[in-house]
Amino acid sequence: MAKKNMIQRELKREKLKKKYYSKRLAIKQELKKTNSFTDQMHLRQKLQEMPRNSAAVRGRNRCWFTGRSRGYYRDFGLSRHVFREMSHECLLPGITKSSW
Repeated sequence: MAKKNMIQRELKREKLKKKYYSKRLAIKQELKKTNSFTDQMHLRQKLQEMPRNSAAVRGRNRCWFTGRSRGYYRDFGLSRHVFREMSHECLLPGITKSSW
């Protein structure tokens, strides 16, 4: 189980990302349109003034069951430990243990 503060930190980042998404997108579109170097510097300064945790890149994939961030399977949203346990208990449809 992940530490509760790490899970809360991720939730906070997700909240900030939603809050600043449209503003960040508008600045980035303006940045693509401008050719002037001074305007570009001004727009980049605006981006830097926003909270760091509002960037989408700062998010981390976590297992929805345990909150573990390492060994994460994107297709299922689970860490490798939980994935293995659930597949052995036949809780994941279509997943079988391979043998050859």
